[in-house]
Amino acid sequence: MEKLIFKGENGENISLYVLETTRLQGVDYLLTCDTEAGDGDCYIWKEIPSQSSEEAVYEPVADDALLENLMGIFAELLEDVDLVI
Repeated sequence: MEKLIFKGENGENISLYVLETTRLQGVDYLLTCDTEAGDGDCYIWKEIPSQSSEEAVYEPVADDALLENLMGIFAELLEDVDLVI
């Protein structure tokens, strides 16, 4: 499982495992978790286009309606995983 490093709210590095990716209306989203297996905290990230960096830039999804929609999509993609908001 791929592990990426994200910047937290306070600028700290957070290592998260990528569980699944999806594209919705031309935008890429990542479902990540802080553990490789078992119960853990999940986060959904939205890719932000960046012309100044070769690396992808992501920010947490904050819109509740979009978050619910993405949770439904990821739940379908990961049939064997229980996702709870």
